[in-house]
Amino acid sequence: MRRVLLISLLVLMVMAEMRRVTAQSLPVPRAKYNFNPGWKLYAGDTTGAEKLEFNDVNWQSITLPHAFNEDDAFKKDIHDLTVGISWYRKKFRVPPGSAGKKLFLEFEGIRQAGEFYLNGKPIGLSENGIMAFGFDITDKVNLNGDNEIAARIDNRWDYREKATNSQFQWNNANFYANYGGINKNVYLHVTDKVYQTLPLYSSFKTTGIYIYPHDFDIKLQKATVAVETQVKNDYSVPKRVQLDVVVADADGKVIKTTTAGKATIAPGQLQIIKADMPLTNLNFWSWGYGYLYDVYTVLKVDGATVDVVKTRTGFRKTEFANGMVTLNDRVLQMHGYAQRSTNEWPALGNAVPAWVSDYSNGMMVESNGNLVRWMHVTPWKQDVESCDRVGLIQAMPAGDAEGDPKDRRWEQRLEVMRDAMVYNRNNPSILFYESGNKGIIEEHMKDMKAIRDEFDPHGGRASGSREMLESPAAEYGGEMLYVNKSAKIPFWAMEYSRDEALRKYWDEFSPPYHKNGDGPKYKQESGFNYNRNTDSHAVENAVRWYDYWHERPGTGKRVSSGGVNIVFSDSNTHFRGTENYRRSGEVDALRIPKDGFYTHKVIWDGWVDPNKNGIHLVGHWNYAKGTQKDVYVISTGDKVQLLLNGKSLGYGEQSNQFVFTFKNINWQPGELKAVSFDNTGKKLNEELLNTAGEPAAIKLTPHISPTGFKADGADLVIVDVEVVDAKGQRCPTALSMINFGLSGPAEWRGGLAQGPGNYILVKSLPVECGVNRVILRSMPEAGNIQLMANADGLKGATINLTSLPVQVNAGISNYIAATELKGSLKRGPTPQGPSYTVSRKAIDIASVSSGSNADKANNSYDDNETTSWTSDGNAQNGWIKYTFAQPEQIDEVTMKLDNWRNRKYPIRIKVDNQVVYTGETTQSLGYVTIPVKPTKGKTLTVELTGANTDKDGFGLVEVTGKKDANGMAVPEKKATAILAINEIEIYHKLQ
Repeated sequence: MRRVLLISLLVLMVMAEMRRVTAQSLPVPRAKYNFNPGWKLYAGDTTGAEKLEFNDVNWQSITLPHAFNEDDAFKKDIHDLTVGISWYRKKFRVPPGSAGKKLFLEFEGIRQAGEFYLNGKPIGLSENGIMAFGFDITDKVNLNGDNEIAARIDNRWDYREKATNSQFQWNNANFYANYGGINKNVYLHVTDKVYQTLPLYSSFKTTGIYIYPHDFDIKLQKATVAVETQVKNDYSVPKRVQLDVVVADADGKVIKTTTAGKATIAPGQLQIIKADMPLTNLNFWSWGYGYLYDVYTVLKVDGATVDVVKTRTGFRKTEFANGMVTLNDRVLQMHGYAQRSTNEWPALGNAVPAWVSDYSNGMMVESNGNLVRWMHVTPWKQDVESCDRVGLIQAMPAGDAEGDPKDRRWEQRLEVMRDAMVYNRNNPSILFYESGNKGIIEEHMKDMKAIRDEFDPHGGRASGSREMLESPAAEYGGEMLYVNKSAKIPFWAMEYSRDEALRKYWDEFSPPYHKNGDGPKYKQESGFNYNRNTDSHAVENAVRWYDYWHERPGTGKRVSSGGVNIVFSDSNTHFRGTENYRRSGEVDALRIPKDGFYTHKVIWDGWVDPNKNGIHLVGHWNYAKGTQKDVYVISTGDKVQLLLNGKSLGYGEQSNQFVFTFKNINWQPGELKAVSFDNTGKKLNEELLNTAGEPAAIKLTPHISPTGFKADGADLVIVDVEVVDAKGQRCPTALSMINFGLSGPAEWRGGLAQGPGNYILVKSLPVECGVNRVILRSMPEAGNIQLMANADGLKGATINLTSLPVQVNAGISNYIAATELKGSLKRGPTPQGPSYTVSRKAIDIASVSSGSNADKANNSYDDNETTSWTSDGNAQNGWIKYTFAQPEQIDEVTMKLDNWRNRKYPIRIKVDNQVVYTGETTQSLGYVTIPVKPTKGKTLTVELTGANTDKDGFGLVEVTGKKDANGMAVPEKKATAILAINEIEIYHKLQ
């Protein structure tokens, strides 16, 4: 035993020494400073604010990022957000030793346009309102004293580009919430005059560093990593340079060091130097596995190190083919969220610290989402890097509202996409480049793809767009909310499940008693079509996902690659209800989960085939005596039993694969339990709901950065406030008004609830469904902070916090919070083996004949959903016949029928001459699958047996008040005797 302990102690000592040596052996990166502290803000226009002598003593002191209109976030709707001019000013000194160096300012972005001044003189302009930009201030700074930077920011909706008088398409009062000012991070870089460039193309025409893996062997954990760094010589004489590359793993251990070739760079010249490194024992970045490496590119002149850049990146292998997305040699059906790029919070907008980005984006992964489709505009760098850490795949757009302009606005979109690719191409979580929020012409798709091929040819990313269903150039596509399938490029739905539900509304039996569909009409359309309670919304999420899951990989040659639900968190963008924000989120604006969050956690728990153990019992179990209601369970099991206080209430009625309904359950206090089973009767999992007692107390629970609450004037603490019973159990129907008190160096940013101004910044606000959240922001002074919460009839609560000092010298700091955050490895690496079971075999069609329009009959099975075969309107000619190369066993027929959303077709299906199905097709959001009498034959015929009927089966109302036209019959082509097939697939079931 003593020997074992001694060996263990020696091992620990060796490991500790290795860590110490490793840390000492890593190169020291170039100086990159946090330039966020010490700014002054004036919300309005003024004269002379760019001048050195201007007096800003009465301006608001802030730390960036900080939107000048942050107080508006969720208090006002998107159309009423404050717009106009704001001024930002800052005094700073450059770090000692900056003489003879290059100095650059890097802004991650502003909203919308800004004119910048240094020491009273203009240094540049940025106008696109999205992307990062920078300034070379080397020859403009005072090296031995104070400097002042000033920025005049204009966030008006109608802002026009100065050089062209063109507006920016994405500066749109529906999709891109307008949090104006310097709302993203700012950095100061100090480099040698021989240096690796910044990836700020529009500012400097430079591309920085490009790192990409190739020649993979996933099973053996091998790949070759290529490094390309762009070097510039700003000396007046040529310089002989050498590039070394050091790779360190997530623990800081050096795993590879290599030296690339040498080069002589002339004065003013840009040159790319390359290195290739075979790496072994790699941990590949994956879904929910944010394994990241640090790649140090070390630039030497005459043997002396002059510049070191640390790039945090990850390595993964991708493929986009056969209608599927493959990550690290494993097929992944996409499921996640279409999220606004502002990713906003109440009273803050998008300006949150990096750990809060991780918290929010990590919740998407926690709900088993694997993809976020940022909508309309490129996300800011902080969210891009956050997705790397949490293991969340991204679809990155450029800039768009909706539509395909052909003027200067298209050029602006190309420029933003180019800049975004250059800036973000080392971030492994980006798998898709989105060229437009709606379809674009083929010439424009080629333009976007050409940018990818020039600036990111090796990144393993697909270039495509919404609705590009027949584009030869696009590498992925998919409609907004319909089911698309392909045997070629992946198709995934980009904004499905568009209904809304306030977190406050459990159901029609719980206060405040919201019956599904209650609420005023929206632009003459009934709220029934979108305005749900959270019970109904949770079920609807499962129902809507079923359509994509049913056509998943493994179900034939043509498959759906999934889809993303709109949105993840309630959004301060366009809206339909009496509230002034969009409530389609699976969490509310404060990221408190609704029941739909847990629905997704169950049905999405798998790469393709879901984990059979998933179960969620929807709702709560606190009702008035005499209540009778339907109970819903979301489960991936084959059967679900419900028990109340140990007594079985039977097995649920299964629908849409994942929904189990128990009708008319009489409420009794106690324990409600749902238990799932497989087809053999084996128990899989269970979940409980308990009746809570009467409200007794308030409970406060803080959420803090893993590195501590920093007194930098920008960090946040998010505090849960719950009403609990005497046992500490949350009271799910409590709506108590909570009164807060705050002392110490922190700023109240408050919470959100339904009421006047949505209770933004108010220190008394109610819980909803027994819970709410409030936010505190640090000040630049460290100290002790106390938050108190009280309510009538409840025991109060107090928490004590301490903010930690952050050193700032003359306006700059070495502390950059994001660099301290670690990748989440919770899901583990990409599993080995297939991600799905092949459940049916598609039968190849050898030839086709039809009663009319025979020249178009091939369109019904050409793997192109934009083409179709349509009969001529004579009932007797409404048939089409498919012939196989040999007799085949036929079990199912799947079709996408024209006008799929509102048209029903009375049909008969025959195999050879035997009738195997007679009936009327249902409306769908794409495909209908018809089980037929299992029969072997060489032909299959689909015949129309009567007139069609047209009636919208879904009532999908857009925020415009209009119904989406896709899948609907146009007025002049309504109900008649027509058979119209976009795509047909004929299957033999394997299980």
